[in-house]
Amino acid sequence: MSWRAMAPGDLADVDGIAARLHPNYPEDRRVFAERLRLHPDGCRVLLAAGAWIAGYVLSHPWQLGRPPALNVLIGSIPSPASTYYIHDLALLPEARGSGSATVIVEELIRHARALGLTSLSLIAVNGSTPFWERQGFAVDKAAAATDPTGSYGGDANLMLLRLA
Repeated sequence: MSWRAMAPGDLADVDGIAARLHPNYPEDRRVFAERLRLHPDGCRVLLAAGAWIAGYVLSHPWQLGRPPALNVLIGSIPSPASTYYIHDLALLPEARGSGSATVIVEELIRHARALGLTSLSLIAVNGSTPFWERQGFAVDKAAAATDPTGSYGGDANLMLLRLA
């Protein structure tokens, strides 16, 4: 399996994977298309043997502690940004356990550093908090008190990885 840059022609597959894996967190394809347009360097797809798409990641610079609401267009990337936001990382069951998720997280960390950002942040859903903790992220308890994850539901966690 290998990661490659996402292209507009991949959005139907990305939308299908999102609908399958995140039925409780629906987003319109236009949200994915906007993230790809605004920050293509942060959008990748995972190719499995046979060149079918087995996963994707959408990410971009953003404002720390103020994650975008679910299924909302953001309009533009803030400048200056204060964190690198992982909007979504999704792998089909066939790709899980391959190490591909860790590979892309490491790539995103390098990308955030190259942009001069000092943290990465995300909202963990679907019981993914333990995975993110293994990647070095921690639940941002200060942000939890202000409930910035409201559109993601009560079991969502805003998570943060500070870069040295």
